[in-house]
Amino acid sequence: MSKLAVILIRGLVGINRNIKETLAFLNLRKKHACVIVEDSPTIRGMLKKSQDYITFGPISEEVLKELITKRGKKSKENRIFFLAPPIGGFERKGIKKSFVTGGVLGNRKEAINELLKKMM
Repeated sequence: MSKLAVILIRGLVGINRNIKETLAFLNLRKKHACVIVEDSPTIRGMLKKSQDYITFGPISEEVLKELITKRGKKSKENRIFFLAPPIGGFERKGIKKSFVTGGVLGNRKEAINELLKKMM
């Protein structure tokens, strides 16, 4: 089963309660927090529901190892990584547009690895 990296891009102030609860189930409570989850239909449904606030995609093994060494806490059982804002900024249309239209949000497919490298 493949692993997905999920990053909370936008803050939680003023959002719908159902979406806020979904993000809490994913352990995303702070802006620029990243979690690594297993790809399953349940998780995909949660990601689709909250795609206006997060970005996600499959993470490669070498980026995962680098993320654990640079940002990982050894005592944490559940992997939550707190990242910095990306060096050079987000994509040209910012944090309110989807990745398909030139922004940041939603499914990034393989481009999540470049964003993670910019945020470590």
